[in-house]
Parts: sequence; structure tokens; C-alpha cells
Amino acid sequence: MPRLAFAVVVDEQDFYFGSDFLLRRHDYQVDIAGAFPAAQYVDHIVEAQGVKMPARRRAYVRGPDLKPVRDLLMVAIDLSEFYFT
Repeated sequence: MPRLAFAVVVDEQDFYFGSDFLLRRHDYQVDIAGAFPAAQYVDHIVEAQGVKMPARRRAYVRGPDLKPVRDLLMVAIDLSEFYFT
């Protein structure tokens, strides 16, 4: 997976994209709730009125090896019924 890293304000974030150029993973430092490194995965890509977006997000604590700690799920978001007005 290609990796893109750049600084935003004072935080460093890493973005990982699939071969289709859609975001698959977003790594960042969570500055609230104890300040921990996170790896957020987005998947279940849906298309609504021509716009592609992830319907599912999962954020895990990221270990020192840059891999998610799957037993430490911090955020789970599932979305459905997308439409724009």
C-alpha cells in the first residue's frame, strides 16, 4: 500500500491508499483520552450520487511496530443510507 506522510499543524499523520487511490488507513496521534497513537481503517466503500465514501471506520491503538492492536478497538463507526440534498 502506498504511504503518504506530512505534518498538519503540529501533528504528523500517515495516509495509506489502495491501488484505486481510495483511502484505506489513516494513522495519527489522538491528543485526547490519554494521547495514544491510532490506526484508523476505512472500508465498505459505497457510492452515493457518484461520490465514493467509506461506510465503516475502525480505529485501533497503534503499537510500536506501527501495526494496530486489534484487541484495543477505540472507535467503531458504521454508516448507511447515504444521500445528498
